[in-house]
Amino acid sequence: EIRKNNPDVDQLVVEQIFFLQELERYAHQKNFRHALHDVEASLMNEGFITRTTKNSGGKIVQFWARYKKTISVAASIAGIVSLFIASIISAVSSDDQTNIKPLVDKLNIQESKTRQIESKVNQLAAASNTPVAPEKPRLDAKFRATGFVIDASNNFIVTNAHVVKEAHNQLIIENIKGDQYSAEAVYVDPLSDLAILKVTDNEFKKLAPMPYSIRRNNADLGEQVFTLGYPKQEVVYGEGYISARNGYMMDTIYFQMSTSANEGNSGSPVINKKGELLGIITSMETNAEGVVFALKSSNIYKAIEEVNKLKTYPLIKLSNSNSSIKNLPRENQIKRLQDYVFMIKGN
Repeated sequence: EIRKNNPDVDQLVVEQIFFLQELERYAHQKNFRHALHDVEASLMNEGFITRTTKNSGGKIVQFWARYKKTISVAASIAGIVSLFIASIISAVSSDDQTNIKPLVDKLNIQESKTRQIESKVNQLAAASNTPVAPEKPRLDAKFRATGFVIDASNNFIVTNAHVVKEAHNQLIIENIKGDQYSAEAVYVDPLSDLAILKVTDNEFKKLAPMPYSIRRNNADLGEQVFTLGYPKQEVVYGEGYISARNGYMMDTIYFQMSTSANEGNSGSPVINKKGELLGIITSMETNAEGVVFALKSSNIYKAIEEVNKLKTYPLIKLSNSNSSIKNLPRENQIKRLQDYVFMIKGN
């Protein structure tokens, strides 16, 4: 119960279990080594094998003859450790060398052509004296991902850091109706792959208080969840379950899900049937079917503390009330949630 309510304690327990497992494995290796020595001694006593030793006057030669097995074992262990450390450094330094794929959708030329056709239709309608509402200029976006609201009163949105990294010039959010609004990143942490955006567009209308809550403690193994995201030009629903408490290579700030996800799902919220937000989709494993990784929701609280310390923006305030969609049917939950999930675009 303490582990469920306290992520720090849960992390300590996980590390302790791993340490004990390593000790047990080391004990098995030592026992196996002793067994090999016993077998060798037994075979020598029975005359099946012999050991010949060469006497040498040099101290270095004698030292090598006496400890060469120990030195060989130590050298082997050192080599294995070096390879292991090198693989970790390689995995951290370059995503291209791992099986992890960030889920940002790079938009192609076809979408640009579609926007040009829409513009042409509007021009023709104007030429035929058909009344057309003035249209706000749209961003010529180069990528698409997902984000969701964490503070409706002050217009703060959460997404992934690797999503914000894609935007070199401009960053916008787009709601389910296709309305676009300008935004800026107020917090970006590549280590946790978390970013917080602030809507800066004066035309953006504030939303009602969030119908979901953000969970502080970790998700339970086997817990049923669903997602909303933008792998295409409309919001897409997905469902699955928590398949592992930790992420790729036992990364403890993530958990693993069994679900479907595609490019554009980066930043999608992961929600349980109680209407609690458990995490944020970040990536998928390329060599396994339906293996998706999500950042644990407890990291959102840490990010908010960092932003509020700066006192540059209005304080981000999370609702302490329980989810208002807890007992609703799933289709009604989606209807309430989709207004709080945005497409993130940029160029």
